[in-house]
Amino acid sequence: MNNAYLLVAGLAALCFYLASPHQRLWRGGLGHARSLRAAGALGGAGAVAAAAAPLGFCAGLFAALAVLMLALVALPYVDLYRRTRNVG
Repeated sequence: MNNAYLLVAGLAALCFYLASPHQRLWRGGLGHARSLRAAGALGGAGAVAAAAAPLGFCAGLFAALAVLMLALVALPYVDLYRRTRNVG
């Protein structure tokens, strides 16, 4: 259960990123932006709940949000790497 929030927070961040109009990972994401944002919000809440169970509420909240922020910072770089690698 301790590592479940890592996966859920990463997937929530991916949902938020795919709903952004500036991303190029999945072009179909703009058509599903509302549902992706809702899934990201539910995933973020689920990550907090999964982290709060073993760590306590305050520590779980901050741990889940830290993982969410880390993934949100890393995803644009993954997108950039993927685009520059395919240009070759």
